[in-house]
Amino acid sequence: MTSKPTSTQLVLKITSFILRLLLNILFYTIVVILIARASKITYDFCYQIFGQVTASQEPGRDIEIRIDKGESTMNVAGNLELKRIIVNKYSFYVKAKLKKHTIMPGTYTLNTSMTYDEIFAVITVPSEEEADSDTGGSGASGGADTEDESNTADNTSESGNSDEIDDTDSADDN
Repeated sequence: MTSKPTSTQLVLKITSFILRLLLNILFYTIVVILIARASKITYDFCYQIFGQVTASQEPGRDIEIRIDKGESTMNVAGNLELKRIIVNKYSFYVKAKLKKHTIMPGTYTLNTSMTYDEIFAVITVPSEEEADSDTGGSGASGGADTEDESNTADNTSESGNSDEIDDTDSADDN
């Protein structure tokens, strides 16, 4: 009678060992698959930030986009992704923050085959309509203002009284 409980116990121990071994193999397989997928996602995201990613191949298609004054970088990135100009709004946002790009309001024509750097080169420069509204719409007055400011700066350096000029410059800017 003693041999029967021993063989049952032995079968239970072997079954328990095999079950634990299979569960461990399953667990570690799942962990390896999750690490591989997370690594691929991380690699793709980093490549979008630091690589030359485009939404489509050359020649692409031109799309006009309007950026309003005060619009957040994430909102602009969302609009670009919605219009399929960029691949991922989050990678575009991170790249804008890392490179400290300031997106300017205006209407821009972008192409779906442009890289993030090419897009930033366009949208970080004031558009023609914004430049016209800032100068009052006429190029002649803009040149005169610049000339007056340079004359004021020259007078400051000659007199050595820079504090007075700084106060008037900040008052003119407001």
